Amino acid sequence: MNEDLANCHRSIAPLIHRTPVLTSRLLNQMLGMEVYFKCENFQRMGAFKMRGAVYAIQKLSTEEKNKGVVTHSSGNFAQALSLAAKSLEIPAYVVMPTNAPEVKKEAVRSYGGTITECTPDLESRQKTTAAIIAEKGAVFIHPSNDYHVILGQGTAAKELLEDHPDLSFIFVPVGGGGLIAGSCLAAKHFGNQCAVIGGEPENADDAYRSLKSGKIESNINPQTIADGLRTELGTINFPIIKGGVKKIIRVSESEIITAMKLIWERMKIVVEPSSAVALAALIREKSQYRGARAGIILSGGNVDLKKLPF
Repeated sequence: MNEDLANCHRSIAPLIHRTPVLTSRLLNQMLGMEVYFKCENFQRMGAFKMRGAVYAIQKLSTEEKNKGVVTHSSGNFAQALSLAAKSLEIPAYVVMPTNAPEVKKEAVRSYGGTITECTPDLESRQKTTAAIIAEKGAVFIHPSNDYHVILGQGTAAKELLEDHPDLSFIFVPVGGGGLIAGSCLAAKHFGNQCAVIGGEPENADDAYRSLKSGKIESNINPQTIADGLRTELGTINFPIIKGGVKKIIRVSESEIITAMKLIWERMKIVVEPSSAVALAALIREKSQYRGARAGIILSGGNVDLKKLPF
């Protein structure tokens, strides 16, 4: 497994940024610990998902590449697959729900992706995607439940651990499960007894419930400002998450907004609400981690400036 992750990292390196790790003295004082922020908001297309999209396309055959790729996504993976496909000179088709942020739709178009809109539910996403596959012959790449995508996303935590090998914890937002599953693999093979902890909105807490029940649970029309975390776990990433995640901390909408505002004000960087969920989780239970050294993966910075929550 560590060789899989290392091979993936070498393969995608020419097409991604090695993002910086930032710290904040004020946040360290506030939390009573040392925190290292892996800034995937500075990744190409503005989010960690570029990593997995590039690797998933790289692993396709020449014939598959020629037919193009298709996915369904509310935003960040849509952008990632579009830009990765453009970088590798193949077509990309993207199914997006009608309520996806307009700023993310505009970005997909700018990266050359062809958008087909659908109603905002999983059944509609899947039916629309199936129609494109039937018409175009494009290869479906799942935003999070794909082994090569998971490996790609895991390279963010791998880089963080290379820069700071003595971390005791890595806090990761949980949506579809690709990032946290990849982070589990990285922590297991490249960390030194480093535990992975998830942050999840209370209003979209399917991963929290899934770990409790031992089977994949669903969300019904989740209402959260963290639009990137409204998706559900999959059959490929859930076993990795079950075996590797120490716990998942649920946070309220107000806690997400407070954490997002802290990052904007104190660190002077742009992150989207989904990114702030991991910090919100740490803040909520900070008394349990005093004196520790922790990493936080800031998953992305694709925010609609006309709809800021503060």
